[in-house]
Amino acid sequence: MAAHEGHRTYDAVIVGGGHNGLVAAAYLARAGRSVLVLERLDHTGGAAVSTRPFAGVDARLSRYSYLVSLLPKKIVRDLGLDFRVRARTISSYTPVERDGQPTGLLVGGGERRTREAFAKLTGSDREYEAWQRFYGMTGRVAERVFPTLTEPLPARDELRRRIDDEEAWRTLFEEPIGTAVESRFADDLVRGVVLTDALIGTFADAHDPSLAQNRCFLYHVIGGGTGAWDVPVGGMGALTDALAGAARDAGAVLATGHEAVRIDTDGRIAEITYHTADGEGVAAARHVLVGASPQALAELTGDTPPAPAEGAQLKVNMLLKRLPRLRDSSVDPREAFSGTFHIAEGYQQLAAAHAQAASGRLPDAPPSEIYCHSLTDPTILGPDLVEQGYQTLTLFGLHTPARLFARDNDSVREELLKSTLAGLDAHLAEPLADCLATDADGWPCIEAKTPLDLERDLRLPGGNIFHRELTWPYAQYDTGRWGVETRHANVLLCGAGAVRGGGVSGVPGHNAAMAVLEETGD
Repeated sequence: MAAHEGHRTYDAVIVGGGHNGLVAAAYLARAGRSVLVLERLDHTGGAAVSTRPFAGVDARLSRYSYLVSLLPKKIVRDLGLDFRVRARTISSYTPVERDGQPTGLLVGGGERRTREAFAKLTGSDREYEAWQRFYGMTGRVAERVFPTLTEPLPARDELRRRIDDEEAWRTLFEEPIGTAVESRFADDLVRGVVLTDALIGTFADAHDPSLAQNRCFLYHVIGGGTGAWDVPVGGMGALTDALAGAARDAGAVLATGHEAVRIDTDGRIAEITYHTADGEGVAAARHVLVGASPQALAELTGDTPPAPAEGAQLKVNMLLKRLPRLRDSSVDPREAFSGTFHIAEGYQQLAAAHAQAASGRLPDAPPSEIYCHSLTDPTILGPDLVEQGYQTLTLFGLHTPARLFARDNDSVREELLKSTLAGLDAHLAEPLADCLATDADGWPCIEAKTPLDLERDLRLPGGNIFHRELTWPYAQYDTGRWGVETRHANVLLCGAGAVRGGGVSGVPGHNAAMAVLEETGD
C-alpha cells in the first residue's frame, strides 16, 4: 500500500512496525486519530515474530524473543487482543555435578517438591527459606512497581514511598545485586540461579558499580506484578499478528516495505521521508512516534547520537526429534526443559565468564539457558511433528559482547556455538546432535544469532536487545512526563530505548500514545 493513500497529513506517523509501534498505532487509531505505520521490512512484528526457519519443516518458532512477562494485561484488554499465555509448571532446572555425581536443582512443581530439591542439593532447608524470603520481597516490589509502568513517570522518592520497604529499596535500587545474593545465599549454584535474572541481555558483573545488573534484575522480577515468565500461545508472532490486526481494524495504515530515512520537524508539523522499492515519498504528521532505537532516531533527525550500545547474547533455535536424556536420571527431561534450563550458571562460573569476556576472549564455559516452548504450547508444531514427539529448544547465551565477534563473526559464532552445546552435552546422557531433527535438505535444524547478526537483521544497535542500557522506572534528568519525549516537541520515542523500555511489553508504545492523546485533549 502506498503511504500517501488515505490522508495527506496524518495525526501520527509511526516509524517501525515492531510490537511497540503497533501498540501505539492501535491506541491512537482507536481514539480516532489518522495513523500511518512505516515499516522497512515486508512484515510487521520486529523482533517479536514467529518464523519457520528450517526448510520444509512445519515448526513456527519464536525467533528472537521467547517469553512474556512485562506485557500488561491492561494493554491486552484495552486493545481487545485475541492473545493468551500459558504458565510454565516448572520455573527452572539447573544441573550440576557434586561429589562426582550428577544432580541439580529443580524449582517448581509445588512448594513441597521445591523445598525437597533445595534440601537434597544443599543438605538443609536454609537456602530454600532464604529463597522464599528473598522472592517474597521481590514479589511485594513487583506488586507496587508494575502498575506504574503504564502511568506517568513517578519521581524517585514517589516510587520509593510506593514500595514502602527500605530494605527492598536498598537491595534493588542502591546496592549492587551481588551484595544481596552473597549475604542471603551460601550455595554457589543457588547464588548463580538468582543472579541470572540480572544478566540476561546485560553485560555486567554482579558488583558492577553502574547497577546495570540491578536494573536488569528489576525488570525480570516485576512482570505482571508477580515476576512470572509465560509462554505465548501460538508463538510470539501471535501477539504481533493480533496487534497488527487491532491497528488495522481501528483504521491505521500499515505500510510495509517503507523505510523512513529522514524526519524534518519544526515542533508542530513533521515531514517523514521514506524509501520504497518504487522510489521516495514524503508523509506529513502532527506527531511522529519512533519505534526504532535512540541511535536510529538521531540519524533520522540529524541529532547527536547517544553513546553506542552493545549487546552481549547468543540466540540459538533448534528443533529436536526427541528431548535428550539427562545424566541426572531423577529428573524427567520434559520437566527439566519446560522451565528454564541453566547451563554453566553457577555464581563463580558467571563471574569467570564475565571476566574472560571483558578481557576480550570467549568464556571457557559459556553460560546459557534453554527452554522448550513446545512442551507448554504444542500448537507451534505441525500435527505430524507433535505425533512423532518433536520438540523445540531455544537457547539464550550470556556474557558474549558484540566486540568479541568483530574480527570474524562467522568463525567466532561457530566456535561459541560448539562450546555452548558442549556445556549442555556435559549434563546429557546422549549427545544433543543425536536428537537434532534435519530439514528438507538434510541439514540439522539449528540456527545461531550473535549480537552482530541481530544488528544486521533487526538493526539493534550493537545487537543490544534493549536498544540501550535499561533505565530505572522513575523520572531522571530530562526523561519527560511519560519517558518517551525527545528534544523535538512532536517527536516521541516509542521503542525499547524509551524509559521503561526493553523486553516484549508494549509499555513504550502505550506511553507514547498516551502522551499524544494527553497533549491533544483525549
